[in-house]
Order: sequence, then structure tokens, then C-alpha cells
Amino acid sequence: MTANVKGSKARVRRAQILSHIQNKGRASVDELAAIFGATPQTIRKDLSIMEVEGGIMRVHGGAMLLAGNEYTNYEARKEMASEEKNRMGAACSKLIPNNTVIALNAGTTTAAVARNIKYHTGMRVVTDSVLVANDIKSFMDIEVLVPGGEVRRSDGTISGPTAVEFINNFRFDIAIIGAAAIEDSGALLDFNLHEAAVVTAMISHSRHIILVADSSKYGRSAPVQIGHLSEIDTLVTDKRCSRPLRQLALEQSVRLIEA
Repeated sequence: MTANVKGSKARVRRAQILSHIQNKGRASVDELAAIFGATPQTIRKDLSIMEVEGGIMRVHGGAMLLAGNEYTNYEARKEMASEEKNRMGAACSKLIPNNTVIALNAGTTTAAVARNIKYHTGMRVVTDSVLVANDIKSFMDIEVLVPGGEVRRSDGTISGPTAVEFINNFRFDIAIIGAAAIEDSGALLDFNLHEAAVVTAMISHSRHIILVADSSKYGRSAPVQIGHLSEIDTLVTDKRCSRPLRQLALEQSVRLIEA
């Protein structure tokens, strides 16, 4: 095999590795070696090159997505852990009484919650996602409101000062939010500053706050803080919830539901 062919295969593999890390947030050397049929030494070399190129950061035993780099597009994220998200969505929907006003921020996991409130009654839902609004607009006894603002083409998220001002007009019974990452300190993180401002407003104007996040979000990194676990009343996650995340929820007096 010529050097050019080897180099081309290596570049393709590194692109696939980056895609995998973008999907999961982090990955171990052994995991990547098994997935791509390469030796651990080859994977370590790939990760070293990728770290220099930017986008990932080497950590002990593997690598993680570098803060400031967003995940893959909405449709790809929607397919990731779809069964877990559906279970979390169903579990979260059971916590929402009828005849309530709720804030629902944009995201694939919160969208799963939205799909599960179809048979609720007397609901008013304020969401910063045109995709979520479109999903639930035909639900019989649910009023859907969206703020004005800039619509992000990739996933239909609405953000900007006008959106924040709109959210500030409400006093929500419940806010249902997602997060891109949960630090071991309890900080809740996201990638986009303008979107984070909308979520922060939802948290500030809600009586009860539910965080819906799969367990893989714990230990990830992102550049913008949207809140802290101490502000959350209930965390809905999946059955793979790690012991450190359980302990963190206990320390912060957060009700933990594993779906």
C-alpha cells in the first residue's frame, strides 16, 4: 500500500473518529480501537494529530470533544439514543399535571417530552423551538406559543434579545430543559451564548425545573453555563446513570428519576 493511500485511509478514519466523539462527547482509546479495527497505538497517534488540528482534547485513556465545538446536526442527534430519549420523554411527561403553563427549550430530548404530552389537557406550552412547536401544534387541548427572534437553520432554535424578553413575560409552573453537558461541579453547560440566555430566562421564571439529560452528558464540556444543578428540582435521566452523577444529585437535593 502506498504512502498516499495509507494517508488517505488515516484521514478518513480520523474524520470518523471525530464524528463518533461529536456524537458521544468523549471516547476511550480501547473503544475506538474496537470500533475502527485499529491498534490502540494507531488510535493514540490519530488522537494526537486530531488534538493538534483542534476539535478534541486528549484525556486519560481517550479523548473528549473540545469545549466550543458543537455536536452533530439535529437529525443525527435525534437518532442518537432514541429509545432512551423516548423513555425519558415518557417518564418526564408523567410529572406534568394538566392545566399548567410550561417552558420547553429546544433539543432532541426535550422534543421527546413534547411528543409525550399529546393527551394532556389545558396546557400552555412556550417553546423556543419551531420544530417542537410544529410537532405539537395539532395536539387537541394544548396552546403553543413561540417567541420572536432569530431562527437557527440547523435545528429551528429561536434565540436573541426578543426571545428572552418574551420569556420574561411569563411565570411558568414548570420549565423542562436540556443541557449539552453536566460538569462534575454541577454546572449545566451549552454551546450557544444566545440560546443559553433563553434557557436561563426559563429557569429564572419557573416554579419547578426539570432537567432531562441522558447520562452521557455527565463529564462533558461546553463553553457557556446555563445554570447549576442546585437550581434543578428533578433530573430525569437513563438507567445508565453513573454513581458520581447520582451522588451529585443527592448532594444538591435533586430528585432523580432513571427511565
